Amino acid sequence: MKFITKSPEETILTAEKIAENLKAGDVIAYKGGLGAGKTTFTRGIAKGLGLGDVVTSPTFALVNEYRGKNLTLYHFDMYRIENSEDLEFTGYYDYPLKENIFAIEWSENIDDILPENTIYITINYIDDDTREIIIEGGEL
Repeated sequence: MKFITKSPEETILTAEKIAENLKAGDVIAYKGGLGAGKTTFTRGIAKGLGLGDVVTSPTFALVNEYRGKNLTLYHFDMYRIENSEDLEFTGYYDYPLKENIFAIEWSENIDDILPENTIYITINYIDDDTREIIIEGGEL
């Protein structure tokens, strides 16, 4: 699937629609440069899952948690992780994926450990407002 959004609000709405098809155990692996809109897209995912829209970048925390009644969205930032071996020291493997959803920024740094059914979302910066969003894999 491919979408073109013309504002952060459109990016959030697109993500809300994608969230309707997500289920526990899903992994979203983002690709895109700094400022592409990965956190904005995650804001839409959280909103679409009924978890609110107060989503911030986990750059300095490694992970932010957005809890709901039935599941939690774990929003990871792997920018400072050089490879999957570094994950041993972060606690990544302690987070319960099977009953929750993971959204991972800079996923290419841990690509070798992502599950087979990972949903890959590439966000390309076109200009200050416009983004190209490409969604591949998974079961959407």
